[in-house]
Amino acid sequence: MVATSRTVRRTYLTLVSLNALAVSFVWGINSLLMFQAGLSNTEALAANACFTLGYALFDVPTGTIADTWGRRVSYLLGGLTLFVTTLLYWLAWHVHAGVLVWAAVSLLLAAGFTCFSGATDAWLVDALHFLRWPGRLETVFARGQVCTGVGTLAGSLAGAWLAQLTDVGTPFLVRAGLVLALTVVAWRLMHDIGFTPRRAGPPLRAMRRVLDASIRDGWHRPAVRWVMLGACVAAGTGYFVAFVQKPYLLDLAGDRNAYGLLGVAAALTAAAQMVGGLLANRFQSLFRWRVSVLLAGVLLNAALLVALGVAGRLSVAMALLAGNSLASAGVLPSRQAYLNGLIPAGERATVLSFDSMVGSSGGVVLQPVLGRAADVWDYPAAFVLAGLLQLVALPLLLRARRYENGSLTAGPPPGTRTRRTPPPSCPPTPSRARE
Repeated sequence: MVATSRTVRRTYLTLVSLNALAVSFVWGINSLLMFQAGLSNTEALAANACFTLGYALFDVPTGTIADTWGRRVSYLLGGLTLFVTTLLYWLAWHVHAGVLVWAAVSLLLAAGFTCFSGATDAWLVDALHFLRWPGRLETVFARGQVCTGVGTLAGSLAGAWLAQLTDVGTPFLVRAGLVLALTVVAWRLMHDIGFTPRRAGPPLRAMRRVLDASIRDGWHRPAVRWVMLGACVAAGTGYFVAFVQKPYLLDLAGDRNAYGLLGVAAALTAAAQMVGGLLANRFQSLFRWRVSVLLAGVLLNAALLVALGVAGRLSVAMALLAGNSLASAGVLPSRQAYLNGLIPAGERATVLSFDSMVGSSGGVVLQPVLGRAADVWDYPAAFVLAGLLQLVALPLLLRARRYENGSLTAGPPPGTRTRRTPPPSCPPTPSRARE
């Protein structure tokens, strides 16, 4: 079949939808697995911090796999790794393993996810660039947010109610099967377009070359670096909120076994994500600069988290969590398009993975800290602290705003090259194109 921009976009949205369905099947109850194994808040979040640490350790190496051996290879490797580690997660729950086992399995689980993190978006942008698609990247990424919301809604509801009927371990077995099916679909539909894998020379040397180039064209560009650093705190608090909202909602409900309620909460969050994706372009139109969109998102999410800490009522807490999801989904396409507009094709997957690694590094530190705060002061105080920590991103994003110019106000068509003249304080850097 001849590839067209339409089939590429359909394939991307199909993969995004199926991935969200498979991954979210355990989102309603995933953290409860550790608590049922006897872990405290601090221990469970320390183990989950190892999951985040796995992102930091494996994101760039797996990104270089996508940039040297191909996006498809990276995606398939991620699917197989996630299949095996999901089964290990279930086994750790089944034998009531200790915190060290959970930490090790979480580390390996992250390796599977990192194979997806940069490869999927890089595959899409490469293909649309090659096929000279004239549209805006924000449009595709926003539709991806909607598809992610649909898959998450279906998966989280089904997984939570399955746990209600059986136990919290069964949804993990189903997810393993869904991930295996996703891998088969990717093997059939996902083929590298507009990108030629570079297999010349020893693999480690090729990976080192791509990594060096990604640091040069990513971290050394102030416009990219400050946006990456701004994500550190947001990612760290995001991991914490996603992990502990389940026991917090059960506490508010007064029933520690109301797994179906968690499915409803996850579905509500997914629906809000869909709405956020639909409103992303309108949200972008309110601002001239993409970094301004990110600044507004930080302020809004900080306020929502503080309000979550003082809510005290189940219905209000669920609404605030949905608002947090809507705001994040509405901002993400602007961030994706911003980074993609600055990253060259040859290092795209690696720089995206490097961005994910920087964000995950914040979660390694903040999750145990916020977990300890939850053990000492309870969940409400920890949510307030998480909201206040979000504000740390503001001065970092303001630094990035200094380097943003008119070429980044709207998403240029993939492949469009524009000359960007940096301000006097920014030394000239190579052009580049990236959520």
